[in-house]
Amino acid sequence: MPADVSGADVTLSALSIGALTLTPAFDSATTSYAVTTSNATNTVSATATDPDAGVVITVNGDSVTDGSSVTWEDGTNAVVVTVSNGGSNKTYTVTVTKE
Repeated sequence: MPADVSGADVTLSALSIGALTLTPAFDSATTSYAVTTSNATNTVSATATDPDAGVVITVNGDSVTDGSSVTWEDGTNAVVVTVSNGGSNKTYTVTVTKE
């Protein structure tokens, strides 16, 4: 990924999958997480540090609205959160395993 030359903040201040605990614990500098659930659904929420940044969330390739409920497929599900600001991007991924 190219260096952020714009000075724009492309970090998240919060990332959550319902009340589940992300592994490792959320840190804006960490971009890869995992979580296991037996729930059929959870809400997916992401908040950019800079209110001017855009946040796009996809689950298994389908766009979802921030704060909406997502139905998990059995096995592995990919949650991808992309933060865009001033021409710079940063991607966070969460692997959700439904047991």
